[in-house]
Amino acid sequence: MEERLNWLIFGAGAIGTYIGGSLILRGQKVAFLELSELASEILERGLRLNLHGQEHRILHPDLFSSLSDALAHNPFDVVIFALKSYDTAPALDILRRYAEFLPPVLCLQNGVENEPALEAVLGRDKVIAGTVTSAIRRRAAGDILLERLRGMGVAGGHPLSNKLVPLLSEAGLNARHYSSSTSMKWSKMLTNLLANASSAILDMTPAEILGHPGLYELEICQLREAIMVCRAHNIQIVDLPGTPVRTFAWMVCNLPPRLSRPFISRIAGKGRGQKMPSFHIDLFSGRGKSEVDYLNGAVVRFGERANIPTPINRWLNQTLLSLTQGSLPMETYSHQTENYLADAKGFVEG
Repeated sequence: MEERLNWLIFGAGAIGTYIGGSLILRGQKVAFLELSELASEILERGLRLNLHGQEHRILHPDLFSSLSDALAHNPFDVVIFALKSYDTAPALDILRRYAEFLPPVLCLQNGVENEPALEAVLGRDKVIAGTVTSAIRRRAAGDILLERLRGMGVAGGHPLSNKLVPLLSEAGLNARHYSSSTSMKWSKMLTNLLANASSAILDMTPAEILGHPGLYELEICQLREAIMVCRAHNIQIVDLPGTPVRTFAWMVCNLPPRLSRPFISRIAGKGRGQKMPSFHIDLFSGRGKSEVDYLNGAVVRFGERANIPTPINRWLNQTLLSLTQGSLPMETYSHQTENYLADAKGFVEG
């Protein structure tokens, strides 16, 4: 191993457990910062990782429930920011108080607006964009299953980036360097959009959604809107580790839905493993939070800046937020495909 760094993993969810646990198994020095009630469960049971069919246990991980305690314990070389996007704002309030003591932060969150928010608090020289394309399933607190290894992306342009990529790859994470953080993050977001909001709203699996001609066409419409927004902002789509995003985007834009459906369905099936999409998991957990505004909502906001209409993304965002906040009954569109399609069409035409 080339070098040993001190890593702080902010968020011990599925991604944080996977990245941090993999680094520990490779001999890196890792501590976790977990602010939720999950901390006590992880301290009691330790970490479990099923990687390539092998079970690994880390019985006594270094885990802190406050950033001040973590920083007092050790000087860190890098922070990995692995929170859900809806937890970014409260986390920034904490980071702001300790900004001068923090090392560079590698942001692995979904969406395209978290890095600018981090930069506003920490400074541009302390933020590195990243993404994870491997399919990880959370089995319990601090307990994950690697369903499909793809890899992760790390944006260049920072002195630490070239050091992180080989260290992450040595830990089995298949890291790759990207010259454009914007292209990397938007390309990942495109893959996150497919059958995500619709799965939560309809309470249906991606396979059911993509197997229905009308629902599939709506998915293609939301993706085409997002790709048009990318083009308007001169954002190039790039392939990600194990994920042929350029081919995916080309099929979305250039093939009739009846021809693209078998290929897109196959890509979607391989991408998520056996788990339901994240929006569905969050909605039915009852936690009252959703990342939809950071994905579909971001498409809408960036579309407005470039005068690109994004009605399907707007309707999906508004509808799922209403379900999440309880202003729309959960059963409104549950398996109600015709009502769903009619209301989406009415919104677009209205």
